[in-house]
Amino acid sequence: MDSTDHAIIEHLRRDCRMTNTELADRVGLTPSPCLRRVRRLEKEGVILGYHARIAPKALNRGFEVQVDFELTDQTRETVERFETALTDFDEVVEARRMFGAPDYHALVAVANLETYEHFMAQQLLALPGLARLQSRFAMKTLKSDAPRSGH
Repeated sequence: MDSTDHAIIEHLRRDCRMTNTELADRVGLTPSPCLRRVRRLEKEGVILGYHARIAPKALNRGFEVQVDFELTDQTRETVERFETALTDFDEVVEARRMFGAPDYHALVAVANLETYEHFMAQQLLALPGLARLQSRFAMKTLKSDAPRSGH
């Protein structure tokens, strides 16, 4: 990837709705070579897709909780059962298996604290192989990699 590819990526990251003509103008190319570069970046798996960023509150998911999980053991069966059950929940919007402790880290998005408490008590605490769960939620988001609204 050269500097033009990086410029294309940065502009699309900030505003994926711009037209190819606008993008080409911003990176100093004519539309045809710009479109070829975008298609190549998509084909190579650099650009994974395009999406609309929706306000979490509009989806009743304005309350985000960071949840750490530790398992009772690391057998293949325990891990597979836990991962399948965890990722089946719509409330779990991101889940990662970690090196070291905790074993897993997830982002849960729900309407409010009361909804999270119910989800945690009824669903998360019943996950197969769960030894320990710890929940945290942010007081304030200082920085997010997502583009700011209006860009």
